Amino acid sequence: MEFNEVLSKRRSVRHFNTKLVVTDEDLNALLEAAVSAPTAGNIQPWRFYVVRSLEARERLAQALPQRWATGAPAVIVVCVDPRPCAARYGDRGEYLYSIQDTAAAAEMILLAAVDRGLASCWIGAFDDRAVAEAIGVVHPITPVAILPVGYSAESSAKPARRPLDEVTNWL
Repeated sequence: MEFNEVLSKRRSVRHFNTKLVVTDEDLNALLEAAVSAPTAGNIQPWRFYVVRSLEARERLAQALPQRWATGAPAVIVVCVDPRPCAARYGDRGEYLYSIQDTAAAAEMILLAAVDRGLASCWIGAFDDRAVAEAIGVVHPITPVAILPVGYSAESSAKPARRPLDEVTNWL
């Protein structure tokens, strides 16, 4: 798929076809895309937890207000380990660069999913401590984004976007 087509087809999907399986090959392709994301100082502070089993997805569902997400055949919890960024860049590394790096990796997963005919949704509104406990993550590693992955069971129009002249300043 051409890159512009990937961009135009990306949607936040909340309903998944549970009869279609997301393969290990698909998930590995998404994770390979994630680790190709830009990263400050090549530190790569991201950590990925792939939640596939019904038991693990049910545990995760108990920690989420968006329980629909665990209806997807797989859920990737994108986490950050801020320590290496903090060691090199201090507070800015810990609180900014590590999050930027991890967010870039999450976006790469979303785009790679579209390229493979899959769908996802970026979930950021959750209790990170509850999610960490549900998937067995120990502090200071912290969940940043939850990405349910599957085949879409919905069709949606392209959402409206603000015009460039409202969000862009040329200097």
